[in-house]
Amino acid sequence: MPVLGSQRIESLGGYAFAEVDRLVDDLRRQGAQVLDFGVGDPKAPTPPLAREAAQAAIDAHATTGYPSYIGAASFRTACAEWLGRRFGVSIDPAKHVSATIGSKEAVFHMPLAYINPGDTVISPNPGYPPYTRGTTFAGGDNFLYPLRAETGFLPDLGAIPAAVLSRTKLLWICSPNSPTGSVASLEFMRDAARFCRKHDILLASDEAYSELYFGEPPASALQTGLDHVLSVFSMSKRSNMTGWRVGFVAGDEDAVRLFRKLKTNIDSGTPSFIQDGAVAALSDEAHVEAMRREYREKRDIVCGAFRAMGLPDCSPAATIYVWQRVPDGMTSVEFAKRLLDPAVAIVVTPGSWLSSKDASGFDPGEGYVRLALVPTVEECREAASRLAKLRI
Repeated sequence: MPVLGSQRIESLGGYAFAEVDRLVDDLRRQGAQVLDFGVGDPKAPTPPLAREAAQAAIDAHATTGYPSYIGAASFRTACAEWLGRRFGVSIDPAKHVSATIGSKEAVFHMPLAYINPGDTVISPNPGYPPYTRGTTFAGGDNFLYPLRAETGFLPDLGAIPAAVLSRTKLLWICSPNSPTGSVASLEFMRDAARFCRKHDILLASDEAYSELYFGEPPASALQTGLDHVLSVFSMSKRSNMTGWRVGFVAGDEDAVRLFRKLKTNIDSGTPSFIQDGAVAALSDEAHVEAMRREYREKRDIVCGAFRAMGLPDCSPAATIYVWQRVPDGMTSVEFAKRLLDPAVAIVVTPGSWLSSKDASGFDPGEGYVRLALVPTVEECREAASRLAKLRI
């Protein structure tokens, strides 16, 4: 007899980005010169100062054993000091910060620290799959709010039913937003924090893209005060450290205490030499500014190509993503497949793969495709050239 999965694992569909990887492999087997905008995995190297610090740390930590479950004091201090410089907030590294193995681990595991069976977690739709899947594995119920263009791709908190709020323990927001590229104002953050405090809900703010912006620096939920706020940060996109798996959460002392208790039972901490590399990266802003300039150039090339095709201007305010409207009369999947023609060979993610239909049948991801601006500038120019020849 075959080995059977648990009900929770069997209830999950395919992971969207694994499907994108499969499509890329299929195109390459056909001999196509693929331009892969599908998965948000930067190809640029980690900055030298982070690599050099980690290399030195391998020897420095040769006999130090397991790392701290919650992050070394030096790393937590560097995180708190960076938050102070960046957002003007006062953070005690002993009480308000915990290291994570990247943001995905934090997002997926977080409900285990706060959710009982029957509790509700409110998440954006479309949104990062671990928001809902982490809730499912914790035994909680998911309630999704749609991200609509007419509301600036921000949640309409007033539209959440009172019956849902009475069961809710955790509410996710994401700003700068993946996949739409929208940015919440500080005023919106304050409104969201007041809303959550009123209803005794933990505001979980995914701020993994906080440093990849093209206008004014985005606000943090931490600027509204730490009470009932827990923000998630990652070194992955800020410093091209996706493969390093290092990030941190910061905020409400009780929320951090519970999250730390969870972490000590799940893993053995982020390796010390990786934390040292992250400390070095947090000390430098020059490499981040250089990345912003490069992403802006790539954004302008790609979005300009879509505008030249007669499609709406969907230039994002932040993140590494373009949330592009598809041509009238086509679905997300149809347009993505059109771009997969071997003569075009541009890989994008259909918006409907990142979203869910609500009870009325409305799907907020339908009608869009997501492009991750991870190819080089030259590859973006090549993509623009191919798009100029596309007839839709």
